[in-house]
Amino acid sequence: MLVLFETPAGFALFKVLDEGKLSHVEDLWKDFASSDSARKVVELKAFNKFENTSDALSAATLLIDSKPSKGLRKFLQKHCDGETLAVADSKLGNAIKEKLKIDCLHNSAVMELMRGLRNQLTALMTGLAEQDLGPMSLGLSHSLSRYKLKFSPEKVDTMIIQAIGLLDDLDKELNTYAMRVREWYGWHFPELTKIVTDNIQYAKAVKLMGNRTNAAHLDFSEILADDVEAELKEAAVISMGTEVSDIDLLNIRELCDQVLALSEYRGQLYDYLKSRMNTIAPNLTALVGELVGARLIAHGGSLLNLAKQPGSTIQILGAEKALFRALKTKHSTPKYGLIYHASLIGQAAPKNKGKISRSLAAKTALAIRYDALGDGEDNSIGLESRAKLQARLNILENKELGSSAGTTKGKPKIEVYEKDRKKGAGALITPAKTYNPAADLVLPEATPKKSEVASKKRKHHDADTAPTAAEEATEEQDNEKSKKKKKKKSKDTEEAPAVDADGGEKRKKKKNKDAEEPPSVDTEGEKKKKKKKKSDEQDTPMETDESSKKDKKKKKKHAEE
Repeated sequence: MLVLFETPAGFALFKVLDEGKLSHVEDLWKDFASSDSARKVVELKAFNKFENTSDALSAATLLIDSKPSKGLRKFLQKHCDGETLAVADSKLGNAIKEKLKIDCLHNSAVMELMRGLRNQLTALMTGLAEQDLGPMSLGLSHSLSRYKLKFSPEKVDTMIIQAIGLLDDLDKELNTYAMRVREWYGWHFPELTKIVTDNIQYAKAVKLMGNRTNAAHLDFSEILADDVEAELKEAAVISMGTEVSDIDLLNIRELCDQVLALSEYRGQLYDYLKSRMNTIAPNLTALVGELVGARLIAHGGSLLNLAKQPGSTIQILGAEKALFRALKTKHSTPKYGLIYHASLIGQAAPKNKGKISRSLAAKTALAIRYDALGDGEDNSIGLESRAKLQARLNILENKELGSSAGTTKGKPKIEVYEKDRKKGAGALITPAKTYNPAADLVLPEATPKKSEVASKKRKHHDADTAPTAAEEATEEQDNEKSKKKKKKKSKDTEEAPAVDADGGEKRKKKKNKDAEEPPSVDTEGEKKKKKKKKSDEQDTPMETDESSKKDKKKKKKHAEE
């Protein structure tokens, strides 16, 4: 019987010399108490050494999943012909038995034997020192721990975070330096700022030209277009800029060298970032691009942290300030953050940007999870998701075009119902009727005649008088009955008119009182008028008294005279 034992250096096959000792499991540890006694139980038959660390890691990861590696299969086929193989993992034994047709054994005795082999491994294997076995075990354990966390050593997203941060810093510095070159050289040649708008071309032109008087004798064809070059030379002749010294031009040219060097390094850094993104997150790169994907990873902290976020969080990642401000002020929340700069959202109309950003965030979350936790290294999921989103965007755009142009594209056709049309036939039973405008008649407004008006008045009068005749008939019947009663009871008839007369007099009195009494409610204006009248009436008697006194005094004077 052979025993398969895995070591950090490779696979070892030990032959069991005395299989009878395996029946006494409780006493087996005594045989491995020393190296001499262990050599009497087992001996090394063959050893398969790992070529490098990656080979050891791949073999170990397959053993974790209970799968034999390619090197292990070849090793067992070579040395296990007709032998029973003792293994530490029952699932691995079943896989070996299915693929290699080798009988495998796994029980408590085998596990105790493995324990003894691990204790005396350096003594049983020649050429493997204990000081070498420790570092190999430590390195392999680190590699396995990375694999268990699904963290490949090649997928180091820290480099991406640093690269995108440096790229943003370079853009800021490059913009600052370019603006300084324009402002500095603008004192000497201000017209060049409007002629050459690109910062890199501006720096190259300044570095080549130096003083503006040299522009007429230089060739700018490698830097600028022909029409721009002609305009530059014309403006250099009639420029209104000030004269500068050679030392000033030397410092300006050195600044131009810095701008060009930064721009060249930025291009190299972008290529590096692109290659790393295609290696670490290929599906995310295919869906949103290198720069947007790198910024999402940097904002999330790592690819694994970003994989834990839902699609709704990825959609507004980078717009946290606007989100909390909207929640505080109870306004509408933002629809997109860093994902807004993706090419798919840029293609959409302003009306559809919210829909596309929501769909893109959902697909991006799936792509990130596959990149972080999946085993595949291709970008098939990202390309498929991008194609679906592109089709959805086209559908939304076509719907808008159809509704704006008044077409019926995308709408079901509504057939007009015609009762004269045959079922299943294209012709009509009877010819279609056409509208004849000549048959229209316009009637003048008819005025009612006098006779009709008179007849209507008579009808109304008869209807009004009809109920009065009926009332007269009833009154006559009542009068006849009353006459009969008068004859029978003369006393009652005499008292009745008296009562009626009294009632009539009372009614007349009440009417007179109602006529004499003024309305109980007066308005404020009427009250004011009454007050004025009363004051006037009070003033008039006073005036009359004074006039009478004056008359008496006059009469007395006349009498004395």
